[in-house]
Amino acid sequence: MHTVFRIGEVRKIDNNRALYQVDLKLTSDDDPQLRELTDFIRKEVSGTGWYRMGQLLLQIGQFDKAEELYMALLEQASDDSDRADIYYQLGWVKNDQGQYEEAVAFYEQSLKIYRKTLPEDDLSLAPTYNNIAQVYNDMGDYSKALEFYEKTLKIDEKTLPSNHPSLATSYNNIGLVYNNMGDYSKALEFYEKSLEIRKQALPSNHPDLAASYNNTGLVYNNMGDYSKALEFYEKSHTILETALPSNHPHLATSYSNIGQVYNNMGDYSKAPEFYEKSLEIRKQALPSNHPDLATSYNNIGQVYNNMGDYSKALEFYEKSLEIRKKALPSNHPDLATSYCKIGLVYNNMGDYSKALEFYEKNLEITKKALPSNHPDLATSYSNIGGVYKNMGDYSKALEFYEKSHKIYEKALPSNHPSLATSYNNIGGVYNNMGDYSKALEFYEKSLEIRKKALPSNHPDLATSYNNIGLVYNNMGDYSKAVEFYDKDLEITKKALPSNHPSLATSYNNIGQVYNNMGDYSKALEFYEKSLEIKEKALPSNHLELATSYNNIGGVYSDMGDYLKALEFYEKSHQIFEKALPSTHPLLATSYNNIGQVYNYMGDYSKALEFYEKSHQIFEKALPSNHPSLATSYSNIGQLYNNMGDYSTALEFYEKSLEIRKKALPPSHPDLATSYSNIGQVYNDMGDYSKALEFYEKSHKIKEKAVPSNHPNLAGSHLSFAVCYEKMGDYTTALKALKNAYEIQQKAFEEGNAAFSFTYSRLGRVYRSMKDYSKSLDYFQKCLAIDKKTLPENHPDFGITYSNIGDVHRLMGDYEKAITFHRKALNIQENVQCNPLECATTYINLGETYRQMKDYTTALT
Repeated sequence: MHTVFRIGEVRKIDNNRALYQVDLKLTSDDDPQLRELTDFIRKEVSGTGWYRMGQLLLQIGQFDKAEELYMALLEQASDDSDRADIYYQLGWVKNDQGQYEEAVAFYEQSLKIYRKTLPEDDLSLAPTYNNIAQVYNDMGDYSKALEFYEKTLKIDEKTLPSNHPSLATSYNNIGLVYNNMGDYSKALEFYEKSLEIRKQALPSNHPDLAASYNNTGLVYNNMGDYSKALEFYEKSHTILETALPSNHPHLATSYSNIGQVYNNMGDYSKAPEFYEKSLEIRKQALPSNHPDLATSYNNIGQVYNNMGDYSKALEFYEKSLEIRKKALPSNHPDLATSYCKIGLVYNNMGDYSKALEFYEKNLEITKKALPSNHPDLATSYSNIGGVYKNMGDYSKALEFYEKSHKIYEKALPSNHPSLATSYNNIGGVYNNMGDYSKALEFYEKSLEIRKKALPSNHPDLATSYNNIGLVYNNMGDYSKAVEFYDKDLEITKKALPSNHPSLATSYNNIGQVYNNMGDYSKALEFYEKSLEIKEKALPSNHLELATSYNNIGGVYSDMGDYLKALEFYEKSHQIFEKALPSTHPLLATSYNNIGQVYNYMGDYSKALEFYEKSHQIFEKALPSNHPSLATSYSNIGQLYNNMGDYSTALEFYEKSLEIRKKALPPSHPDLATSYSNIGQVYNDMGDYSKALEFYEKSHKIKEKAVPSNHPNLAGSHLSFAVCYEKMGDYTTALKALKNAYEIQQKAFEEGNAAFSFTYSRLGRVYRSMKDYSKSLDYFQKCLAIDKKTLPENHPDFGITYSNIGDVHRLMGDYEKAITFHRKALNIQENVQCNPLECATTYINLGETYRQMKDYTTALT
């Protein structure tokens, strides 16, 4: 009896039956590792008889059994002392079950009995104060938690020597609360006090010392200092490996924590390695329905989610949920977490109705299980807000984000990082709504908190700079955008490994600004840096890789290299098809982009085929008033306009406008785009008064929505100019072109690609006014910019050469005219371009030969 063996080897001895031979080795009484383990277990499971059994049941996750046992003991209790102990244990049970209000009630009943005979600061009351504090901490009531932890500390400081382990525990617990409050410097201060005592008071391989290193690692992890986090987690792990058996649950937790750091670092090969080690131990050491096993499955699911492997993520999250359903009460917060994680995957998959279904289950439990001002309730509202944002229902998104924000304001200190996240989320909605001043206001509030609360190289600070950069990019203030994106990049380079996906995102965003500025070589340089990191860090079918291919395709499309654009868009599309469900909005966007290239190439039937595929997905996946549906109608409208089918073009543009009127605020830039598009159709139809009416509507919105030097305002003046030129009102056309040019001078450096179109229109107006020398001067300025900014076979060269040739014809210099028309045709016949442009050049060339009286060549 009471003999302890070491397990030497386990061998299967019968292949047909589950028979194993186990080699055992008897331990001696003075085995140091056994003594260490025995002391540790004795400390974990104290008391006698049934009380020890209750504690053991709690240790193995059998909360209902433990409650049943303690309730039976309570009925048999003969005196107040026993009853106080049992109430104390029931408080522990209820806390583990997530029933926090009941836990506090039991602890207070225990405390009430003790206080009949003991003073408030008696040493024996410290554990009860400590546990009440723990429950308040779990409830998110951090001020209450601090109040009770400080009562415990006050008792410990009075009654215990300065290096007593219990004092270390008190400091540790207060550190935990400050960590939850987001006050990481305070948390470190208390964790370090705890660690200092434990170093002096405990042997170097004591598990409590490991706990101190672990907690310090946790703070560094939250601070985004992942190398420091790993350093402390590994110190903790080394101790646990020495002090505990290889399959002890605490070792599993240690592996899990290290896995979490690698996950945060974006090292998705290392993270699963540690999570799986953790899972392996838990499978061996714990019953199959233990909550810690659910945590392991949850963690592995998180990695797959980050890797973009959503089917695998769901598989592991559902395993986690299955265990929690069996092991925990129906309103336990961990069950809510499982529903939340599954909702997150469906949100990422673009299945918003499913995402809402699971997020609402999460909210329902959280409302029942936690007090009304608990931060987790705020998170629940925030998640639902995020889905509505993705669905384009911005008023609903704001409603839920604001509910979330009110809770955070009540529950958390004013500089808590979660408040910063809340401001950030609201800013994101205003950005999508096109209310850029509001977006900046909230993003700057978020940044202000993060500057105070976080170290200067924390990844969340980088996120704030990135978001502000995004708004300036949308506002057309590209120098400001680059300034903030560079700040983001600087932090990200310091804080994260060189192959972290977030670094790829930073490069990607800078690439986007250069693309908007028309600096395509710079845009490609940054997009390719981003792609290089993603190819190293992520699996070959990750959605982020598809995004990179898509962005590079977009640059080639803008450069007029349509075959290259198609090559990259198709690479992107192949990943989307493998990784996403067939109704995901990203798949629709992919079809749309391919359709757009075919539209530019003048292959209208192909373009329509892809636009319609895109539109069908949007109709299935999104609500009927989603802004992306409006964009889809708009693109199909543009195609019909290019095909000369103006009535159908108007029909689609008006559908787009109708959605945008319902879904967006009246000053949103996309509404301006809709009015401008309708104006373009009327312009092409020759109904110039109607065209001007819609161009004016568009311009008024832009004046409200964007700064006075935004390139979109220049676009308005260019539209006016085209219209007035066609009406023969060249003076007003020139005035409009001058306005456009002045805005572009403020928004861009001289020589930017944006000036090319303005110079081209000026050339056309002066040609119509028969001022051929001025006309030629502007067409040549246009050509000089194109040579700097575009590849040599870009279709725009064909248009410019043709225009220059036409001016030379009008000036009577027929040889030069023929030279430039031939240059134009050389491009237009050898690259994919609009067939109408090629036809125009042939007409101009034929007219030149006619004027030279070379009628035979003119006819050919």
